[in-house]
Amino acid sequence: MIGRMVAQLNKVPPLPARILSKITTAIAAAQRRGQDVETSKKWSAGQNKQHLVTKNTSKLDRETEELHHERVPHEVGKYIQQGRGDKGLTQKDLATKINEKPQVIADYECGKAIPNNQVLGKIERAIGLKLRGKDIGLPLEPKTMKK
Repeated sequence: MIGRMVAQLNKVPPLPARILSKITTAIAAAQRRGQDVETSKKWSAGQNKQHLVTKNTSKLDRETEELHHERVPHEVGKYIQQGRGDKGLTQKDLATKINEKPQVIADYECGKAIPNNQVLGKIERAIGLKLRGKDIGLPLEPKTMKK
């Protein structure tokens, strides 16, 4: 019996309709008399929102900077196609050789990919052409062994 009472005391029962109507009429009467009435509504009460996320829309509207990622130049895509053709590789073969998905090679060739130096380096070694820096399209120089 005691355990039940504790559980019931912890719960907040909803306000009965007669008490709720008394509160509403008291507020309306105070407003009619011209008194200041301060009411506050709980925002997102009863929800598990720990962090308040607000968006300043006017600040976003004033923002004029266009943000976009740089893409691989079409020139690089053409050299990848050329090098692939010289080696007799399909996109799938090249992708398998460098441990990437075929879609990655397709994106690089059509200029949709965001440049990744690791991927470009693997493609360079696979096709034997430089794809980065000033000498784009020239044969890749083999690394010399240091003694």
